[in-house]
Amino acid sequence: MNRRRIGSRAEEAAAEVLRRAGYRILDRNVRFPFGELDLVCEKEGVVVFVEVKARSGTVLGHPFEAVTPRKQRQVGRLALAYLQGRGLGNCPCRFDVVAVHLDPEGHPVQVEVLQDAFRL
Repeated sequence: MNRRRIGSRAEEAAAEVLRRAGYRILDRNVRFPFGELDLVCEKEGVVVFVEVKARSGTVLGHPFEAVTPRKQRQVGRLALAYLQGRGLGNCPCRFDVVAVHLDPEGHPVQVEVLQDAFRL
């Protein structure tokens, strides 16, 4: 199965879990010349930038470990561009990470949400 299809399944599973937890999905796959935001949500007046990471095993580590300091800085730059582009510069925001565990066929079997996963 190709990575794009697996990524799409993982993001859909993440979005569903977030919706059930009270998040409102504002945007998906927001592309900029220097990267992409997976999900942009709102919860209780806070804009939440969500990075989704999927893994079918732990050989490469837990999905949360894939959000390295470099990735955090990139997501921060993307979030700033998003906020500025929509006139939301003074809006409270945070960064969550969603880990999606996959079965061998690439189907989501477990979703974990790490709220306020990092700060810039």
